[in-house]
Amino acid sequence: MSSGIGRRLSLAAAMVVAVVLVAATGAQPSTATLTVLYDNSAFQPVCTAGWGFSALIQGAGPTILFDAGAEEAVFLKNVDALKVNLSAIGLVFVSHDHGDHTAGLAAVLRKKPGLPVYVAASAQRAFQGQVAAAGGRVVAVKDPQVLAPGVLSTGDLGDTIHEEALLLDTPRGLVVVTGCAHPGIVSILERAKKVGKRNIWMVLGGFHLYETAAADVATIIGRFKELGVQRVGATHCTGDAAIGMFRKAFGPNFVEMGVGRTIDLGGR
Repeated sequence: MSSGIGRRLSLAAAMVVAVVLVAATGAQPSTATLTVLYDNSAFQPVCTAGWGFSALIQGAGPTILFDAGAEEAVFLKNVDALKVNLSAIGLVFVSHDHGDHTAGLAAVLRKKPGLPVYVAASAQRAFQGQVAAAGGRVVAVKDPQVLAPGVLSTGDLGDTIHEEALLLDTPRGLVVVTGCAHPGIVSILERAKKVGKRNIWMVLGGFHLYETAAADVATIIGRFKELGVQRVGATHCTGDAAIGMFRKAFGPNFVEMGVGRTIDLGGR
């Protein structure tokens, strides 16, 4: 056998071993993704829309459930339609304790009790008790905190309605995921940049601008650009008018959202 043929056979054998190892370990893809599970609109026709928000983040360390929508039945319908394995979830991140972000949580904990559920420290005690009673391991987050390598919380933000946002450290920069941004989306981004110590590449989620005047939305968009944000996926409580303004301002760098949308967050 020539040395060239031997090298090709060795390479082929190594590729087979690699494929077997990935299949055996269930290794995640090298590219992190966010799939929308609950949103005001449906991106895929097999999915059901509803007021609220939820997303599944894969490939960024442990599989993360971010919020859980407004109705358990709709949440589970979308989980089934998108063939999501709830048993694969490694942690739950609750942006805030409002019902349009938490309704599917009990169903997840029935499937996989004992999951760590990260909540803002100021979340209502009754809500924290409900999560514990459902089988979750409540982790109250007050200050910025590392949840896993490259996965962080901004910590508890806000004066009246408190909230935390999720930060993902990717090779392209920070990805910020927000639930409703009740403390103010610009304040959240300023905290994110301070905590993550990197430029913000992408911001996804609800910005709570549906009752905000167009002139004020324009100012907020200006602050996004001053902060160096490259891509934006505004949805849920951002409101249609404000979403339209972000779409126009960011052009090809605007990320369309909706249930069933899977977004590339960049390789790790």
